Amino acid sequence: MEKKGCNPHVLILPYPAQGHINPMLQFAKRLVSKGIRVTFVTTVYLSKTMHVDPETSIAMETISDGFDDTGPQNADGFAACFYSFKIHGSRTLAKLIKKLDDIGQPATALVYDGLLHWPLDVAKKFGLFKVAFFTQSCAVSTILYHFNRGLLQLPLSGSHISMPGMPLLQPSETPLFFDGLISIPPALLEFVGNQYSNIDEADWILFNSFYKLEEKIVDWMAKRWKVGTVGPTLPSMYLDKRLEDDKDYGIKLFKPKTSDCINWLNDKPSGSVVYVSFGSVADPRQEQMEEFAWGLKGSNCYFLWAVRESMETKLPKKFVEETSDQGLVVSWCPQLEVLAHESIGCFVTHCGFNSVLEALSLGVPMVAMPQWVDQPTNAKFVEDVWGTGIRVLPDEKGIVGSQVLQKCSKEIMEGEKGKEIKKNGKKWKELAKEAIDEGGSSDSNINEFVAKLLDMELEMQGMHAPEEIVA
Repeated sequence: MEKKGCNPHVLILPYPAQGHINPMLQFAKRLVSKGIRVTFVTTVYLSKTMHVDPETSIAMETISDGFDDTGPQNADGFAACFYSFKIHGSRTLAKLIKKLDDIGQPATALVYDGLLHWPLDVAKKFGLFKVAFFTQSCAVSTILYHFNRGLLQLPLSGSHISMPGMPLLQPSETPLFFDGLISIPPALLEFVGNQYSNIDEADWILFNSFYKLEEKIVDWMAKRWKVGTVGPTLPSMYLDKRLEDDKDYGIKLFKPKTSDCINWLNDKPSGSVVYVSFGSVADPRQEQMEEFAWGLKGSNCYFLWAVRESMETKLPKKFVEETSDQGLVVSWCPQLEVLAHESIGCFVTHCGFNSVLEALSLGVPMVAMPQWVDQPTNAKFVEDVWGTGIRVLPDEKGIVGSQVLQKCSKEIMEGEKGKEIKKNGKKWKELAKEAIDEGGSSDSNINEFVAKLLDMELEMQGMHAPEEIVA
């Protein structure tokens, strides 16, 4: 695809969290496979702590979030963290763009995480192509866009909320919900709303989703912006297998217990294991962790449970020892390998969008147990729109009881509803692969994006762009 004398250079800047890095790095790999030069930009602190796969050959650069030595986890709350990243990130991103220009590697475009709004202003100063990349669903983005524009007022009132292209939503099924138990910090709410403050100035808006997954919502968006779905952004071996040796995301903030997990799963019957993970951020209360533990123990199913080291103290005493014949508890799992394993029967998930997309793409049924922000909306779609799981609802204390967990996992693995869920899972698995495979909706959108980059680069050099581009 690369043309002689035409080598666009794209900077890709994710928010420094695992769930944002993974999809944007996979998108970077797709661009590289089509002849585009890519530089992946992380924070200084992240570059010191992350594990990079030696086979990941994409160029890396760093900018500062103001916490180069201590990490943002030591910031004085959400507001301080976000403000620091904006101030220091804007300055050092501009410095990086100038450095690349000085060494003869000028940037053509900046693909920045849609969770951030300030990179667009930096790109505009340097005349770069401005591209927002959202790692959340199109549905969640639509809700937050309406909130940012004053079309949704807090606290949300009424029994249902109507949004373009979506089923009617209860307030608790939106990322704006305050329930007094697990509330969204005001600074975080302001932050996620502000991502749409300058979205109309973006030249292109990309989503880690695929067209048939959110068709009506994408159509509504396309009337307002230049929009492209480019997902699911899983490593190629799990979907189209067109990128050679693309077997993993390539950057890890947590080191998985790969051999422990896979060796354990290899000894279990097909469809017999309940896999439980709540991602890299969610932090359930101790009472909830205990209910989980008793629910898994009482289910009489095999279980694999990813419990981050910071959460291990919330487990009941001697739980790991007492369930060693039934389950395996590890600090971090190689989730894609686990979900793709034939022994997995269902996935108990917090419904982070990456986890949902992975399960959809691999045909794994879900027990949806959302925690906060975008997850309640994702869970709503998992159960009521895509039909790939059962959503569990907490009691008046905000806790999902052990019996509820047992009932839902058993229904998926053994019940009549589970059969329909598994059937739907197979359908979405095929559609996900179709989208990213050659000629699919996401592949076509990526090709169109690449063609635009080549057009821009050729125009800058006073050349005529080719009429069409062949992948």
